[in-house]
Amino acid sequence: MKSQADNQCKRVIVLDTSAFLAGFDPFSLSEEQVTVPKVEEEIRKNSMTRVRFETAIESGRLKVKVPSEAFWNKAKASASKMGDSYLLSETDMQLLALAFELKATGYTPQIVTDDYSIQNVATQLGIEFLALATFGIKRLLEWIRYCPACHREYPANCSSKECQVCGTELKRKPRRTVKSLKAR
Repeated sequence: MKSQADNQCKRVIVLDTSAFLAGFDPFSLSEEQVTVPKVEEEIRKNSMTRVRFETAIESGRLKVKVPSEAFWNKAKASASKMGDSYLLSETDMQLLALAFELKATGYTPQIVTDDYSIQNVATQLGIEFLALATFGIKRLLEWIRYCPACHREYPANCSSKECQVCGTELKRKPRRTVKSLKAR
């Protein structure tokens, strides 16, 4: 097993389902590439995307890893703080947790995804991302939930879907821009 010092600055690519759907070729990069079990479940069987995915695993170019529960909880807390938690699927949370765990062990993870919520939380965690089919986020956002009828505001992690005052369905909007992201 490698020590943390051996991992310093070693880039590892963390692949989301959207990377495969956008046509990402795991054989195009020399860096280590990983994904999570839920990504495999999201790729449609009997598709060219599935063939490319399975070939990458069989050849050893792509590894499927499960993040530890401790990093799952840390990623979930960060997503909740940013207001993205209710938009992130279990797959998204696995990806963020795995990237966060890799970073903690000395790697430099880069998540390949077109999902803006993943990009927002990854930025909050200090993890790089690369968008393939979109431009990616330009600034880090912290969200709030609000009632469009009576304008009452709720915390981003509010579990209610309806306004407690008037019963209107809650929406979300950015509270403030936390910081601009530098040009990539």
